[in-house]
Amino acid sequence: MKPDGGSLIGFGSSGAMGASFKAFDPAKGTPIEPSFLSASAADVARAAELAAAAAPALARLSGAARGKFLRAIAANLETKVDDLVARAMQETALAETRLRGEVARTAGQLRLYAESAERGDWLDARIETALPERKPLPKPDHRSMMRPLGPVVVFGSSNFPFAYSVAGGDTASALATGCPVIVKAHPAHPGTSELTGRLILHAVRDCGLPEGTFSLLFDAGFEVGQALVQHPLIKAAGFTGSVKGGRALTDLGAARPEPIPVYAEMGSVNPVFILPGAIGERAAGMVEGLYASAMLGVGQFCTNPGLIVLQRTPAAEQFVKDLAARLAATLEGVMLTPGIRKSFVAHTTARAQQPGVKVLAQGNATSLCSAAPVWFETEAMVHMGNPSLAAEIFGPSSLVVWCKDRAEMLAVATHLEGSLTATVHVGTEEAKDQNDLIEILATKAGRIVFNAYPTGVEVSHAMVHGGPYPATSDGGRTTSVGTRALGRWARPVCYQGFADGLLPAELQNANPLGVWRLVNGELTKAPVG
Repeated sequence: MKPDGGSLIGFGSSGAMGASFKAFDPAKGTPIEPSFLSASAADVARAAELAAAAAPALARLSGAARGKFLRAIAANLETKVDDLVARAMQETALAETRLRGEVARTAGQLRLYAESAERGDWLDARIETALPERKPLPKPDHRSMMRPLGPVVVFGSSNFPFAYSVAGGDTASALATGCPVIVKAHPAHPGTSELTGRLILHAVRDCGLPEGTFSLLFDAGFEVGQALVQHPLIKAAGFTGSVKGGRALTDLGAARPEPIPVYAEMGSVNPVFILPGAIGERAAGMVEGLYASAMLGVGQFCTNPGLIVLQRTPAAEQFVKDLAARLAATLEGVMLTPGIRKSFVAHTTARAQQPGVKVLAQGNATSLCSAAPVWFETEAMVHMGNPSLAAEIFGPSSLVVWCKDRAEMLAVATHLEGSLTATVHVGTEEAKDQNDLIEILATKAGRIVFNAYPTGVEVSHAMVHGGPYPATSDGGRTTSVGTRALGRWARPVCYQGFADGLLPAELQNANPLGVWRLVNGELTKAPVG
């Protein structure tokens, strides 16, 4: 498999002659063939029209048919894993082991969502049967379930070329609900995106699904993504990236004549609170654990621990000193793109100039796309008084915040903005006394980690990968990982007074699909009547 550089619009390709661009090998500092052509306004319109035409048929698909489709995509990814990984290694400089693991995660996620689609648990089917004799007025029969929104736009992310890109979580969850998907490929790994898109289209054909079920568009800039979010046939969008990019798309979606939800995963500092007892019991192990979490992927994880909050004690000072020594000895690592590296340098340079902030550890990076750790330290009062210190720096950088006592630590927690995660490390005797801290952090993050590290997001039914703004654009009410993600692409519809044969199969008396339903307040699979 080799990419040819053209957008995939349904079963066809783009005839656009727009601006061209090439992928870039960040390890070698060289462009990679072929050239990719930006999609045109006509391509955007064609993809949206095909998706809208496909939407009714996809909405009518049974959960079993959607599951079969998702499983076919997963199998295609696994069959072509060698080709996918080879191209992704060129475009991202990520290690082969990491990328193979990411393909496996992506396939596993597709299968998990397939299971949810087949079971129908995400539908939240509810039935309230009629009470015609009720006084003073009869009660009508009303039945409700979640229905797909329609065509969805998904933006590929830079740091996960598989799990958060073309066949990643947003695409998989939207397809599981019955929404057609148009992916705007990330320009950092266009070849990987095209190869993945072709495998999805193979599954579309093999499963006999409509042409507009899936499309993939390229762009050298931002125009295509903006046009997709503003197109009147698009009903929702999913984005993983910066606060600036996510906020721009969210504002575009809200400003439309028909506003749409834009589920944007954006900035997250992922605070780690370390209590004195934890340092007393396992300081050496925590140095290694925190170091590994912070340096994973050259710090280019959305769950990278970017804020370390401690009470100042002699043991804590030694802990930080040991951590700083570990960081200073770290060799430079290749970042995903020159643009990300440029942003990292700009933000760390600016932070080093902030009053009351000291450089704690700094490595040496020399090449175009490389970065070494740059960590800082400050006092709690300085942190709380300077909003710029609450911002995420994407890359191998964290800020140590020193608190004089536990009360100041609680004040820092209260002062925080939203994050994807918040972590607490405590000693054995401290564990029972942390309810106040944990309750505060529950208002700040979508996932609270206890005596572990935030990097690594398990795909499961219970996982929450979201959080209050600026972690996400929707105030943390949804998740982009886990089967709750399906709910983002659907809305509840109530059917009142319908004859049984006119109802969707999921709401019919006989329950022919065998889904779980809340019938007159009781959760059951049993037929009605």
